[in-house]
Amino acid sequence: MYIEFIIVLNFLLDYLILYGTKRLLKINGPNKRLLLSSIIGSSTIIFLFIKTNSFEMFLIKIIISCLMIIISFGTRNIFRNTLYFYFISIIVGGSVYLLDLNKYKYYFLYLIVLGPIIIYLLIRELISLRITYQDKYVVTIYYKNKKYILEGFIDTGNRLVDSISKKAIILVNLNIKVQEVLYIPYKTLNSEGIIPCIKPDKVLIDNKEYHNYLVGIAKDKFSLNGENCILPNRLKEEICLD
Repeated sequence: MYIEFIIVLNFLLDYLILYGTKRLLKINGPNKRLLLSSIIGSSTIIFLFIKTNSFEMFLIKIIISCLMIIISFGTRNIFRNTLYFYFISIIVGGSVYLLDLNKYKYYFLYLIVLGPIIIYLLIRELISLRITYQDKYVVTIYYKNKKYILEGFIDTGNRLVDSISKKAIILVNLNIKVQEVLYIPYKTLNSEGIIPCIKPDKVLIDNKEYHNYLVGIAKDKFSLNGENCILPNRLKEEICLD
């Protein structure tokens, strides 16, 4: 009965780690492939009864891990997928070691309950971190023979759009010597008002030129992890099309 619990526990943890890897890397594919891969991973319990040295066991684990990744996600980006699989596995293993569950009589029951929670919290934080860094950009604004280099990020909540020209508005936390101010009426889902804007000569975002944007001077100074530019949500769609 004890061996059966170990097999079930290994199966559940392998599946959760593979599923977490899939979510984190946004890999498309049926979950039944993860089930098959987890069955293969849990079957490694048989090597406890086969006499092998540490080096042979290491090679066996590497081979089985690669096989699990291929079954789950295919051969594309196999190195990256394997790396993330091991990364999540190490974090989960380290968390279990830190909690020192082995001192409890039925520690495998605690693992069944805590394993999904640990993996869920880990994947949620990694996805949040990944999105945060993915949405950061270097923004260069050219206006009246001046160049302003800013650090910006895409804020999905920034849906500021000039209701007349339909141009999206880039908010900046910057003192720009304005020669021609455009007081633009804007409208969002929840509010509307007027914001002072300039029409830039050119806007580069990560060295790619974009058009049909206005630059709005923020009334209230903001400080968000060092960024001084808030890019509109519309930009995400344009970047995906590039």
